[in-house]
Amino acid sequence: MDSSPSQIFGGKVRVRVCAVIVENDQILLLKHQGIGEKGFLWSPPGGGVEFGERTENTLIREVSEEIGVEIEIRNFLFFNEYIDHIYHAVELFFEVKIINGEVSLGNDPELKSHNQILKEVKWFNISELKALNNKNLHNALRNLNAVNEILEINGFFKFQNNSIK
Repeated sequence: MDSSPSQIFGGKVRVRVCAVIVENDQILLLKHQGIGEKGFLWSPPGGGVEFGERTENTLIREVSEEIGVEIEIRNFLFFNEYIDHIYHAVELFFEVKIINGEVSLGNDPELKSHNQILKEVKWFNISELKALNNKNLHNALRNLNAVNEILEINGFFKFQNNSIK
């Protein structure tokens, strides 16, 4: 019997690392099906830290799995806590640079091929980000006035999460 993404990732606190990749005033995001209030969520590549794995190694592994490129980790940016009715994630956001490979949609090896939640990878400029419904956009990206502003966020944040009061 296959496990659903909510059975694998939900109902527990996960530590996640997220890759903020900005080039030419655009940010690279992945569409995650079945997450968020509206059925999908655009968010940076990244994933869960495994026991005994360093966060930097997790970030390199997750980016390779999800978008097929090698990265260089530049700076730690900020910490965010994401909570909705299924998922609770402590997220560490890092500025990274692509150093090798072409961006392409990968997969989540924790899920079967017919049950993948990663549906699309896309570069967004600020007008495209602002055109999205906020409920389909990771809460850390909702109030940007320029894509590069995300690289200036530092510290601990609890960005507004509409599904938890």
